[in-house]
Amino acid sequence: MVVEDRVKALIDQGSPFLELSPLAGFQMEYGTIPRASMLTGIGRVSGKLCMILANDGAVKGGSVYPITVKKQLRAQEIALQNRLPCIYVVDSGGAFLPLQSDIFPDKNHGGRSFYNEAVMSAAQIPQIAVVCGSCTAGGAYIPTMADEAVIVHKTGSVFLGGPPLVKAALGEIISAEDLGGATLHCSVSGCTDYFAPDEKSALQICRDIVATLNVHHNEIKGRLPASSPLYDPEEISSLVPSSEQHKLDMYQVIGRLVDRSLFHEFKKMYGPTLLTGFAHLDGYLVGIVGNQGEITSDAASKGAHFVTLCNERGIPILFLQNTWPETPLEAAVHANQLKCQAQMMAIVSCCSVPKITVVVGNAVGLTHYLMGGKATSPSFIFSWPNSIRCMESPNSIMKAVSTNLGLTIHDEDKRKELLAKARARTASETSAVFASSRMWDDGIILPQDTRQVLSQCLSIVSAYKESTNQLYPVIRM
Repeated sequence: MVVEDRVKALIDQGSPFLELSPLAGFQMEYGTIPRASMLTGIGRVSGKLCMILANDGAVKGGSVYPITVKKQLRAQEIALQNRLPCIYVVDSGGAFLPLQSDIFPDKNHGGRSFYNEAVMSAAQIPQIAVVCGSCTAGGAYIPTMADEAVIVHKTGSVFLGGPPLVKAALGEIISAEDLGGATLHCSVSGCTDYFAPDEKSALQICRDIVATLNVHHNEIKGRLPASSPLYDPEEISSLVPSSEQHKLDMYQVIGRLVDRSLFHEFKKMYGPTLLTGFAHLDGYLVGIVGNQGEITSDAASKGAHFVTLCNERGIPILFLQNTWPETPLEAAVHANQLKCQAQMMAIVSCCSVPKITVVVGNAVGLTHYLMGGKATSPSFIFSWPNSIRCMESPNSIMKAVSTNLGLTIHDEDKRKELLAKARARTASETSAVFASSRMWDDGIILPQDTRQVLSQCLSIVSAYKESTNQLYPVIRM
């Protein structure tokens, strides 16, 4: 079975599946690694929300690249935050050895995934493995450290070194099945717990295991009946300007995301360049923070106040990000604005309610961090295809490059050639595809699908909140 079919066989029929980081690994320095050779996402298995991490054996035999490690660690981070049982569908040849220095030794390299597996198991977050193919080298730790492991007869195998390595080291010829197959590990070593004659049976056994888990946090209470927006979500993509994305009207976006298009705005007349307020999205209560211009000192103070309110009330926060570099100001005004922005940054960083970020336009300048940027550890962060990420706007970057080339390169043809290369590089490295391929977000979503994706995310984070039977801790600053 290909990896997509394995996931379909695992999740409940007809239930939604939220795939994470599908573009990870695209056009990396060491080549394109489709999906980073791993499919990750959240779906319902036997009625319970689970994080699924499935190796793609069709990509270099499921070899693990640096971006694969990054993707797996991000999936485990989300699972830990939301106490989601983890299902590892293993089909991996282990680390891609030419890049071992970027995979093996450091804290957040391959070994961290084993550490996370142990920590989550100790925290009573179930860890389940299904061995569908090779489980070589470091990959062998995944099923052996799992709480329960299933292995497929004659196709699944678990060993630190495979038959070629045994032959090279010892001169012994042995089959993969005899060295580390299902019969050996189920009847001799005890490394695996369930013997499956084929993949279909193995995935059904996994579903049966999940059905027996004592996990009740998926039963969501307090959700209101969902209502459709008055304005069609399909119209959102037409709201995105072809240029000057900072002119995107966030009221129009919100009106096509929330139930009945009702937005209870907070401090409407104060700091109007930052929209804050409450709404229901598919029945879930959420606090919304959206850019409607530069984050001035008043806007930052308003944002800090609103985020504090959401944290005290245990309300998840949705950031609709479209930031832009600040206009140069007088020293005193700039200092006050910087102070207010720092206060908002501190409160966004310390608040303990779930944060969900959608970069709908620009993630430009340092205020990107204030709006639930990746550095503030949002529960989920997604991007629209039109979004860009950079310290300064692309136009500002190109003006600086042009000025510098004018001073240092006197040959006009050479200067034009270098300027064209710089423009192409800037366009490439600030694009949504470049960001998503490097795991700077959890995936690119279409504007018209935003409401559906946000509903899935809110169901996940709200389920965990219900399981704790308490509001999130209050952070006061």
